[in-house]
Amino acid sequence: METLAPAALGVLFGLLGLLWGADRFVAGSAGAAKNFGISPLVIGLTIVSIGTSAPEIIVAINAALKEAGDMAVGNAIGSNLANIGLVLGATALIAPLPTQSHLLKQEGPVLLAITLLAGFFIFDGALSRPEGFVLALIIPPLLVITVYYKKRHPNPETVEEGEAIPAMSTATAILWFLIGLGALLISSEALVWGAKEIAQFFGVSQLIIGLTIVAVGTSLPELAASAMSAIRGHHDIALGNIFGSNLFNLLAVMSVPGIIAPLTLDSAVFYRDYLAMSGMTLVLVGAIAWSLWIGKKNHRQARLSKKIGITLLSLYALYYVALIPGV
Repeated sequence: METLAPAALGVLFGLLGLLWGADRFVAGSAGAAKNFGISPLVIGLTIVSIGTSAPEIIVAINAALKEAGDMAVGNAIGSNLANIGLVLGATALIAPLPTQSHLLKQEGPVLLAITLLAGFFIFDGALSRPEGFVLALIIPPLLVITVYYKKRHPNPETVEEGEAIPAMSTATAILWFLIGLGALLISSEALVWGAKEIAQFFGVSQLIIGLTIVAVGTSLPELAASAMSAIRGHHDIALGNIFGSNLFNLLAVMSVPGIIAPLTLDSAVFYRDYLAMSGMTLVLVGAIAWSLWIGKKNHRQARLSKKIGITLLSLYALYYVALIPGV
């Protein structure tokens, strides 16, 4: 077990460093954007949203460069599963989450469409460079359309999230941005190395490690952000964080290994992991639709109850049971 200790410490250091680095990275970049006159709404929709996915993106780049692209794909899919099953499930247990119709009419269809596109790309057991570029190139127009729409239909909670960025000088903001980026790079190096060593030690695939340890670890920023949003009563942000993070995981994280080092995937990636992720996404959208219908029928605020939270956590646990034969 002595040979496992450095790897375990590498994973622990990597996860803690990613958490701290992502926080500093977001604070610095958002602080600089605020000083340059960018509106709180735009900061909340772009920098803050992308920042919570920074750990997954940096880890994916590092993994792809080290010929561990399957870990990066596993991280993207596993993070989406963790975001819905673990993060949203746990958040719903903290406080029932009021749902809004725009989640069903706007964010939901977009997430389902991108999920279908990602599935189409990996159905053949490979992720090519053109497919990676297609996923990545969807991000800019999607951000532009989102900002354009939200400016005309502003969400006070999103604006408040942008306004909550602490004031700091431009020099300080840039310094924190660079420190945060450096921490993300160093931490991802330690995490990928440790994860590969653990996979080799236990004789399990890097894909499984990406789907579990790495995915849950890199989802911790979403868990912290969603839980704090729910505690503070910013329920729309809590749900919005999940939809936004899952979109960026499919577009920005899954695209990385395809662009840097196109790879062949095990059939389980599609038939077990992707289908599980798609199923959880459908359950989430279905739960929101059901809550809206029940709320309208009973003339009360639609919400995701604690029962939904327990259901999501249970489904996530069942997915781990399904992983056992592949370990």
